[in-house]
Amino acid sequence: MQLNEYERIDKLYAEDIQIIQSSEVFSFSLDAVLLADFPTIPKKGTIVDLCAGNGAVGLFVSRKTAAHIYQVELQEKLADMAKRSIVLNQLEDQMTMYQMDLKDSLTKIPSDSVDLLLCNPPYFENEPQGTKNPNPHLAIARHEIHTNLDEVLAVSSRLLKMNGRFAMVHRPDRFLDILAKMQQHRLAPKRLQFIYPKDGKEANILLIEGIKDGKTAGFKVLPPIFTYDQNGEYTPIIKEKLYGR
Repeated sequence: MQLNEYERIDKLYAEDIQIIQSSEVFSFSLDAVLLADFPTIPKKGTIVDLCAGNGAVGLFVSRKTAAHIYQVELQEKLADMAKRSIVLNQLEDQMTMYQMDLKDSLTKIPSDSVDLLLCNPPYFENEPQGTKNPNPHLAIARHEIHTNLDEVLAVSSRLLKMNGRFAMVHRPDRFLDILAKMQQHRLAPKRLQFIYPKDGKEANILLIEGIKDGKTAGFKVLPPIFTYDQNGEYTPIIKEKLYGR
């Protein structure tokens, strides 16, 4: 596998997946691992990974399903890394990466056709006076510069078939906004889980799953997950997600 300058190959041991990463952009984080392990994964059909970055979420999900996985990523450098990771893992028949703005994804993926849509979107609102990372790749990935929560949910709703599932990782301080906008776009929230750095700290990650045109009843808040124990070591549940049993 051809690697460019500053690139390396890392591995998610729990799913036996290799992934090309670069110190010039960013490495996959726990957010991607948690998102890939959170929703109900269909055994077949169609899965879409929006804001796919270097492809981590879709790659991690691929071992759990025979569904075709379409990935959509705006940044050319990240999309190219994802394409090479697909080849590296011999997943060309199962996975397709489209380098494009997510609002153009309907030109490649039919509306009302997707069984599961996954998204790890930019978390921070684009405040004109706010401080952004000087690395443009990181700034675009973290801040709502080229897309925002409302657009992500609108596109997701159009892609999903009726009763298709939507799953997203985000920040707890956007929770109320997420709930309101999901319902505006016909995505009924069904499952919620908060991730905490350690016991006694505030949650820093939110996982949420919804169903397109689902009933509003039956919303569940799952038990919390703690990333580290009091000794600064990964908790058993996090170790299992990263390294397997």
